[in-house]
Amino acid sequence: MNLDRYDRHILDELQRDGRISNQDLAERIGLSPSPCLRRVRALEESGIITGYRAQLDAGKLDLNLMALIHIAMDRHTPERFENFEHKIKNLPEVLECLLITGQDADYQVKVVVRDMEAYQALLLNKITRIEGVTGVHSSFVMRKVVDKRALPV
Repeated sequence: MNLDRYDRHILDELQRDGRISNQDLAERIGLSPSPCLRRVRALEESGIITGYRAQLDAGKLDLNLMALIHIAMDRHTPERFENFEHKIKNLPEVLECLLITGQDADYQVKVVVRDMEAYQALLLNKITRIEGVTGVHSSFVMRKVVDKRALPV
């Protein structure tokens, strides 16, 4: 799909406020409501817009500890990685899991938990018990400096 300036503006506005009304969106981008709605639907149908979500405040949910975990695997086989990825996807504390290069680790996993005790339980009772995990290095987030979710369009 070729994106013109209106499509890019729509994407930018929806990333800022996914609950904006079509009327307000149309006014902000300089289109009438009908063509604006058609463009939004086309962006959804093309798969560029994958969904809409509520952003939550972790602190108000008593999730005060965020950690980045570098995980090394014993073997680099598709089966080993598939098993790890299947298990890690099912842990609710996991916010993000990236297969990485250039480190002494195979994965970087971002988790959020209540406190250090909850982190220890997650690490020792769940993550290190996944078959193939041989090394774990944890870094704890002291504060977020940049916390963007919007993609540059």
